[in-house]
Amino acid sequence: MSAPTPELVLAAGRANRHYWADLWRYRELLGFLAWRDIKVRYKQAVLGIAWALIQPAVTTAIFVFLFGNLAKMPDGGVPYPVLVLSGLMAWQLFSAALSGSSGSLVGNASLISKVYFPRLIVPLSSLGVALIDFAVVLALFAGVAAWFGHWPTWHWLLLPVFVLLALATAFGLGLWFTALTVKYRDFKFIVPFILQVGIFVSPVGYRTDYFPNWRDLLALNPLTGIIDGFRWCLLGGGHHLSASSLGISVFVIAVTMAGGLWFFRRTERQFADVI
Repeated sequence: MSAPTPELVLAAGRANRHYWADLWRYRELLGFLAWRDIKVRYKQAVLGIAWALIQPAVTTAIFVFLFGNLAKMPDGGVPYPVLVLSGLMAWQLFSAALSGSSGSLVGNASLISKVYFPRLIVPLSSLGVALIDFAVVLALFAGVAAWFGHWPTWHWLLLPVFVLLALATAFGLGLWFTALTVKYRDFKFIVPFILQVGIFVSPVGYRTDYFPNWRDLLALNPLTGIIDGFRWCLLGGGHHLSASSLGISVFVIAVTMAGGLWFFRRTERQFADVI
């Protein structure tokens, strides 16, 4: 005999009191939305999953030429393509997650205006596509690193920690932007601009351990600690990981995440009316 379906009572103030319980109750919707986004991303694409490989490959070649050949940035004994790709992986994970979460509410306007569910599910579900793209680029990195003689070490086991930090950074910022975009559609143009500038102010194409006097300042950009963590893991500890720099980045990530959740929850009840 199957268990009875629990009733959902809509009453004034109930959503606030039971919000996090409702978030768990609608976990199947979270999975459905994430899977839908993944299918839309790849189902009718001409290049399909190959696009997730072409983009980082071209970007890596450009950064190697600019920073490695023209600027002559030090590589610390690491082949420059491996150095750049290890940092680019962190950036692309953050970039894809921020792009998806920041436009998620407007992209699901018809669903939000008709059905009740915790709206936090929508930006959260958009992280699934970013993880799939990351898995593809990770396979590319493993092949490139093996070509240059760099093999996985036990440091790879800690990579999920920095993956979660990258997702938390993108999700925290995404909550701000997706909530603001519902009311002010101009904000949808701000995220691409931030990403265009951010890839150059983040240490994707160079090593931070060769600029010790600037590391704490660079760490105010949370991607600095995340990229250093990625390189420390993927290069088998061959890249120096500054504890102070990582601590500053984690603090900035925590503040961004807490602020994003606060602002999203504060404006959430207005979404259906103005979207």
